[in-house]
Amino acid sequence: MFAALLLLACVASAFAQPPQADRKPADKDAKTQTAKPGVKPPYTLVVKTRPILNLSLKAEKASMAEVAQELSKRLKAPVFLGPERQKEQITIEFSDLTLEPALQLLAPTVYVDYEIDSSSVDPPRVLGIFFYDANQGEPPATAVIHGSSQSMLIEGNTEDGVEPEADDDKKDEEKPLRITYQNYLLSVKAKKQPLPLVLLKIGEQIGVPVDIQDTRMEVVDANISKLSVEDAVRQLAPNIRLFVRADLTRSERRVLRMVLAEQAKTAQQDF
Repeated sequence: MFAALLLLACVASAFAQPPQADRKPADKDAKTQTAKPGVKPPYTLVVKTRPILNLSLKAEKASMAEVAQELSKRLKAPVFLGPERQKEQITIEFSDLTLEPALQLLAPTVYVDYEIDSSSVDPPRVLGIFFYDANQGEPPATAVIHGSSQSMLIEGNTEDGVEPEADDDKKDEEKPLRITYQNYLLSVKAKKQPLPLVLLKIGEQIGVPVDIQDTRMEVVDANISKLSVEDAVRQLAPNIRLFVRADLTRSERRVLRMVLAEQAKTAQQDF
């Protein structure tokens, strides 16, 4: 039995992200104090990127809006505030906290959207931070992840007639591609399967759009058992981009979108 695979690009992808070359790393020790000469500053923000991204903040009745604006500038990513947070004044002090624990101290509900490049060992790139009010609800999936292209999978039996009945478990075991997703853990067993097909099946299982920009039918063999989607995808190919949302309040992460990028473009971005 053969499967007919059809990839349809609905609309050209448009990720409203600045080119890699336009993004400069934050200063190793970026420090901000906002105050008039001779007046104690309302806050001091320090952002370090080495050896790992971490924040220090000392604020005394400082405007949360001003702190968020400065944080956005330092991280080169938009920061969004809920209505109550926009009017809030904060008094807080912490030192050398990694990004997510630091952000959790600043609002009752925090979301962070990331881009993960499976070809890179660098930490995920922050795309947007949301300091929301309690019970405000989750931001839309497209708040900072802009992509209008989605590939579709159409499969069908190319042989006429009806297959003979067989034991379902045995049939599943014999399938060249098996994907399961339970309790946020992904398992993939693939025997000489086209990479676009594998990714589209994963997207189908986890319920997210998949954009196939590289339509070459690269064949993969995989035996991945109960890994997070992020870790599983890293084992499949070096040119996959994942867009992930971290819900810091609930300690949950979920994929919002997957892109199989053209390898030539991925290689150019690495320079």
